[in-house]
Amino acid sequence: MATSTDRTSTRDRLLDAATELFYRDGVSIGVEALCRAAGVSKRSMYQLFASKDEVLAASLERRAPEYGRRLGLSGEESRPPRPPRERILYVFEQLEAASAQDDYRGCPFLSALVELKDPGHPASVVALRAKGALIEAFRAEAERGGAQDPGLLARQLALVFDGASARAGAGAETLQGLTTTTAATLLDAAGMH
Repeated sequence: MATSTDRTSTRDRLLDAATELFYRDGVSIGVEALCRAAGVSKRSMYQLFASKDEVLAASLERRAPEYGRRLGLSGEESRPPRPPRERILYVFEQLEAASAQDDYRGCPFLSALVELKDPGHPASVVALRAKGALIEAFRAEAERGGAQDPGLLARQLALVFDGASARAGAGAETLQGLTTTTAATLLDAAGMH
């Protein structure tokens, strides 16, 4: 009989494998490949999750807090506080740095949304929530920074972030010096100096 530690370990292995495989190879990865990579049986997977869709959703849910921290948008930062303009530009600096890595495939949440094409899919719901959190973080910083229209600026910044992520993830663009300067131009135009 499996103990709760065994079940947690199996769940963690599944989610670790899902995070890696879905990001690297896309959401069409089969259950067999997922289970093989995790070192668990299909039976074990289905004891923990009703479907592969639920595994994908759980892997994105698990990834969201770290993603926000890495972009500097989490309220749990240990660094000294920065002005709103610097906080927004830091997001784009992090995007540029991440996109320079060989294994960069774009924003995992945007990738899932584009591949799934179904806003009602459990993973799409999680991804839309993560993308909404990015827009809300941009809006809050824009408001704190005195932007003329914080909501519009947040949407514009998200558009640059997602477009840059997609182009870099597809290997169609290098982002070094491009997204940060584009974001700075939007901040200037919105009155955030």
